[in-house]
Amino acid sequence: MILSWLIEKRSKLAVIGLGYVGLPVALGFARKLPVIGFDINEERIRMMQLGLDPANEMSPDDFLDADITFTSDAKDLSEASVFIIAVPTPVDEHNVPDITLLIKASATVGAVIKKGDYVIYESTVYPGCTEDDCVPVIEQVSGFTMGEDFKVGYSPERINPGDKIHTFENVIKVVAGCDDEAAKNIAAIYSLVVKAGVHVTSNIKVAEAAKVIENTQRDVNIALMNELAIIFDRLGVNTYEVLEAAGTKWNFLSFKPGLVGGHCIGVDPYYLTYKAAELGFNSRVILSGRYVNDNMGNYIVKKILQHVIANNSNVKDAHVLIMGATFKENVSDVRNSKVADVVRELKKYHLNVDVYDPRANADHIEEQYTFTLIDKPAKIYDAIIVAVAHQEFMELDEAYFLAISKPNALIADLKGCYRNKIKQRKYWSL
Repeated sequence: MILSWLIEKRSKLAVIGLGYVGLPVALGFARKLPVIGFDINEERIRMMQLGLDPANEMSPDDFLDADITFTSDAKDLSEASVFIIAVPTPVDEHNVPDITLLIKASATVGAVIKKGDYVIYESTVYPGCTEDDCVPVIEQVSGFTMGEDFKVGYSPERINPGDKIHTFENVIKVVAGCDDEAAKNIAAIYSLVVKAGVHVTSNIKVAEAAKVIENTQRDVNIALMNELAIIFDRLGVNTYEVLEAAGTKWNFLSFKPGLVGGHCIGVDPYYLTYKAAELGFNSRVILSGRYVNDNMGNYIVKKILQHVIANNSNVKDAHVLIMGATFKENVSDVRNSKVADVVRELKKYHLNVDVYDPRANADHIEEQYTFTLIDKPAKIYDAIIVAVAHQEFMELDEAYFLAISKPNALIADLKGCYRNKIKQRKYWSL
């Protein structure tokens, strides 16, 4: 019945939180159903009303033919019968899960929910969070009871910023419900727009756990590559050449070393280890991987500092250029960017640091970190760190680096993009 109401436009679907996850979800559904897009950030709402994505992930064409109303007024949510919550779930400075926005979103929905409505969570959480932490808030605010008065489900987001192939519609959607009826209806709702199909789990905890281990697995594997890179550096062999050779075996997994930031890989494992600790289990493998990845910035700075000290009589006169400030290539997202760790550590040693990124939003950088972006490299640098493999950087040749670096400069190519291409400067990669 809930699906027919939506299709017949007797009710609407609401998406709460219109960031990197919520906006593509909202626009995806808006091509099939009437949608309310809700966000507390009024400036973001104004931009989306003009057909602009503040994150520059969706194009103006994606807004065309979309039956969607953007609003920051929570009262407008009363027109909906299905609520998808897709707000950020970061960790705090102690790497403890921060579900503040999730709880606030639950209260917002609780204030407008009606009997028979559905609430679906897409935010990354630890197993048990939806039913143990979020549902009680809805019940308290609304006076309703889950299962009897309203249904709840969980469908973890799989949005990959910068990826135009693995989009919302083209990736299998994991779904779960508080009971069989809820799971069936939620699966039917997503099946309207997700062409790749849905995978229904037996309960909500399974779906929550599936989400956190997807990125935990990647985190642990990248940590192994980072540790190997440190070992291979001491052996004097190139990590990427070793990986190429090992990759000729059919069952070798392709992971690369590098800075691990962003809102997924660098965060999700802490949600799992937090819950494990709550249950009396101290994770060793997962936290060891987090330790390795969180300390790669320090390792990189050590390599830069060693070079600068060996080639400069006064370290304070040295200039370092960092190319790339986002958490990954070809996106504008700077959340939890580990490049910030590198900048901070370099400045501790009084080095002059310039950061250049043609994709990052300078205002976002200034809001979140203690440095600013330069418009373009304008000095002759003692060291250049290529931290992010943006397409703009991949088009550069050795002549570019020669023009902006001293003869004894170091080119630190963290992603191995210029291997065998830099001949007239000292070259180093992870």
